[in-house]
Amino acid sequence: MTSSSSLPQDAQDAQSATENVTESLTESLRADALMEEDVAWSHEIDGERDGEQFDRSERAALRRVAGLSTELEDVTEVEYRQLRLERVVLVGVWTSGTVRDAENSLAELAALAETAGAQVLDAVFQRRDKPDPATYIGSGKALELRDIVLESGADTVVCDGELSPGQLIHLEDVVKVKVVDRTALILDIFAQHAKSREGKAQVSLAQMQYMLPRLRGWGQSLSRQMGGGGSSGGGGMATRGPGETKIETDRRRIREKMAKMRREIAGMKTGREIKRQERKRNKVPSVAIAGYTNAGKSSLLNRLTGAGVLVENALFATLDPTVRRAETPSGRVYTLADTVGFVRHLPHHLVEAFRSTMEEVGDSDLILHVVDGSHPAPEEQLAAVREVIRDVGAVDVPEIVVVNKADAADPLVLQRLLRIEKHAIAVSARSGAGIEELLTLIDTELPRPSVEIDALVPYIQGGLVSRVHAEGEVISEEHTSEGTLLKARVNEELAAELSSFVPVAH
Repeated sequence: MTSSSSLPQDAQDAQSATENVTESLTESLRADALMEEDVAWSHEIDGERDGEQFDRSERAALRRVAGLSTELEDVTEVEYRQLRLERVVLVGVWTSGTVRDAENSLAELAALAETAGAQVLDAVFQRRDKPDPATYIGSGKALELRDIVLESGADTVVCDGELSPGQLIHLEDVVKVKVVDRTALILDIFAQHAKSREGKAQVSLAQMQYMLPRLRGWGQSLSRQMGGGGSSGGGGMATRGPGETKIETDRRRIREKMAKMRREIAGMKTGREIKRQERKRNKVPSVAIAGYTNAGKSSLLNRLTGAGVLVENALFATLDPTVRRAETPSGRVYTLADTVGFVRHLPHHLVEAFRSTMEEVGDSDLILHVVDGSHPAPEEQLAAVREVIRDVGAVDVPEIVVVNKADAADPLVLQRLLRIEKHAIAVSARSGAGIEELLTLIDTELPRPSVEIDALVPYIQGGLVSRVHAEGEVISEEHTSEGTLLKARVNEELAAELSSFVPVAH
């Protein structure tokens, strides 16, 4: 045999290339053999523990994206569920109410999907007493849905409800495209709109809480037991407990990240609580704007304060509470806070995750409950928001119902709302109609200082006069040679400071 050193350089290069190709082919065959071994061994997977597994062709068709599990080595359900929606078919189960109720619910789901960046291709719903426990809509309807998906070219099915992990898996196995439920869709929108550090942390926590029970194997080898047996695959040393599966590892890591996230959110809450306590200490009344998503809360805040808050014709455009200073027509200072929008059937763990955001509602002196007067079912929006307000313990806070978009509302619907609601007013944040009347109503409904006092404040104590204007209610004010003569209603703390300036009767 001729040695390689005696060959010309071109021949050596050709021989080297041949050896590389042979080596690459050998490695490829070895990888295929290992894959076949994986598939054969997968028959030993515990179905009850690991759930159904994707076969190789389905796994290869999935796109990988960066998600919550950036520390995890393989594509997991956490990442898979965070694929951005594109072309979707909506499906709902109509269990109660009228056909119009079912259509309104799907119309809202369509708005949610479009806000998430999806194109809605079709929408269907089925009349059932309750959702099918296996596939949500039943096996026969699931096959019909598969035909609709194929015909429309959709790559995602969005269900108008929260699906159990089993329903999600079984429906996907039939329709052969990604299935997303209402909760996951709302989480996706939250993730897109969260701006502050706290808002992003709350979204991440809610996402992980949602994903935890929905993790399942991704490919055949991921559910093998690793650790304890000395396997060379997986996460390496000190990453798994004895006999811990890949799914168990994912779950453990997510739980650890959730615990860390909760601690971080608790720390952020402290800073916001300090600011809130400062406002309370200064006795500045607070007003919270609450309402259904896209009812026009941010537009109303802009109209009342000129705050310049983002106004977007989309659901959940506001996630982080925005607090602004405002004044009543009589000059009383108060704070005005915009809050996250609500929807029907807001998942409980989302309410929990955003409880700190909603504390602005619970701690306020007055709630401006904004409802979209142009919506076909505004009463349902009112009921949905009040359910969440009840959950955050704000049922005793006085409420003004602000029927917004009055210029686009059905006059009969407007009359009905104003007749049903005790404290209600119709406005248009866009045109400014009714805003002056609303400001006067806010002035009337805000809690009034408890102590009426007369004081002659020396000019060198001008700061006290400013506090009376900011924290109290000035009844009369006169500038004399000795100082500012005030008649005002103030809180007890400020009254005590002014007591030494009570004018002496001559």
